[in-house]
Amino acid sequence: MCEKAFDIKFLGTCACDFSSKLETEFKNSFDKDARRASAVLINGNYLVDAGVHIIDSLRIADINARDITDLFITHMHSDHFDIKNISIIANEKKEPLRLYIREDAMLDAIPNVTVIRMKPYQKYSAGTGLFVTSLKANHDPETAPSHFLFEKNGIKIFYGCDGAWLLNETYNYLKGAQLSLAVLDCTVGDYEGDWRMAEHNSIPMIRLMLPSLMSAKIINNETKIYLSHIAPSLHKSHKETELIAKEFGAFVSYDGLDMEV
Repeated sequence: MCEKAFDIKFLGTCACDFSSKLETEFKNSFDKDARRASAVLINGNYLVDAGVHIIDSLRIADINARDITDLFITHMHSDHFDIKNISIIANEKKEPLRLYIREDAMLDAIPNVTVIRMKPYQKYSAGTGLFVTSLKANHDPETAPSHFLFEKNGIKIFYGCDGAWLLNETYNYLKGAQLSLAVLDCTVGDYEGDWRMAEHNSIPMIRLMLPSLMSAKIINNETKIYLSHIAPSLHKSHKETELIAKEFGAFVSYDGLDMEV
């Protein structure tokens, strides 16, 4: 049997139009339509993004903050980076929390946090055979946005929230990658003409992207495509969006989703 390189848990899958039900009906549970701020946990130790909801998400998922060794920040917007919540996680730990961020991000010192400033397109070792590369993203440039490429045992996964399309440098870097998993920003729903097209993907944009990613051998027929960073106010229900995504071979992530790659 082929050994799985990645255990992935989605702790949040939302853009920043959060439901008021998170404070009431779903205060202590995940819901597919009342989504929390985007974050994923990889192999139980590696957290991508820690925004306004991360402490609640860890609590609901029964994950101890002490187990998080490494934190990768995509960019500095508050739904992805919350210094108070990062401090809470760091304060739980005996050893410093390693925080990876793009080299040009504006970041103040945080107690018990070791900052690793990443040069784009340079591979970094995160221990236990895991390597990560920061890829420039098409999003608000003042926040030093990054997508991430994670690699282990020859298996590659791409995490691309926030951001629209792929920048030229990133597209060329990923050519031939043959990703096993691609998590794509899908802030905008199944309609055209949205003004966010220079910083977020819509479903029509992803429909256009996937054949091109296939031709560049960034993905293949075995690649799992998951949509995340979803704005519920710009989409139909999760159930309806699943049916739409299925038509072009993609899946829709949701808070609490577990998968192996």
